[in-house]
Amino acid sequence: MAPEGLAAAYAECERIVRDGDADRAVSVGFTAPDKQKHLFALYAFHIETLRVRDLVSQPLPGEIRLQWWRDRLTSADDIEEAAQGSPVALALISTVRAFDLPVDAFDRYLEARLFDLYNDPMPSRTEFEAYAGETFSTLMMLAAMVLDRDSAPSVATAAGHAGVAETAVWALRHEAQHRHRNQIYVPGDMLSALGTTPAEWLAGEDKARPVREATRALAREHTTNVSTRWAEIPRSLRPVFLPALLAASTLGDETKPVGPFKRLWTYWRLMRR
Repeated sequence: MAPEGLAAAYAECERIVRDGDADRAVSVGFTAPDKQKHLFALYAFHIETLRVRDLVSQPLPGEIRLQWWRDRLTSADDIEEAAQGSPVALALISTVRAFDLPVDAFDRYLEARLFDLYNDPMPSRTEFEAYAGETFSTLMMLAAMVLDRDSAPSVATAAGHAGVAETAVWALRHEAQHRHRNQIYVPGDMLSALGTTPAEWLAGEDKARPVREATRALAREHTTNVSTRWAEIPRSLRPVFLPALLAASTLGDETKPVGPFKRLWTYWRLMRR
């Protein structure tokens, strides 16, 4: 295909990320220039799949959309034909093929995203951590493979912890939206241990407060595990973790937007450590 067509696809991915995820958009600026467009492709895919629930009124159309992404990534067609007119798919397929990224990781990511389409409660902390591992943590590992394939395996444990921390903050940040949909991301065993029923959590009653604190404690626990490994994380891969650590810094005030100065200052300090 014409180079300008692929360049336009990557530019569209960058636009999507800058509009929809400022934390990741700014983190990309701390990576090698020749890798940045590929990170934008991964992060645009993350945004597109994360918001599938927003675009459908029933689970089935959402499942069809997620399957569409599977089909795009497993297609043996020419890149332009495989993308079926989607600039995000075009850029993503190009990145996956250029870096030989594991398609099975995307498959597990998309399988985990099926949970978003339904109102089934999150059964336990184990399932919550597994969900985080297949979504946010997987995204981090794929980005790490783009940045430094040889060093990426060394940060798998850190990515696991960072993914859980970011997922916990994400659940708190979007609590009102999830409640409106009758979705429960908080682990069921956590609710039970705190004497809160799913109905009380959805109602946002006083019993929801200790659950929020427990969710924050979960995020802090996993953030601490990342921080203790920070010195061991290659500098080339640190940008992958910046959004998760920034998210953790908002605990207690998750819904307040992070200002551009705080974001940049936090990232700069983390990269200097």
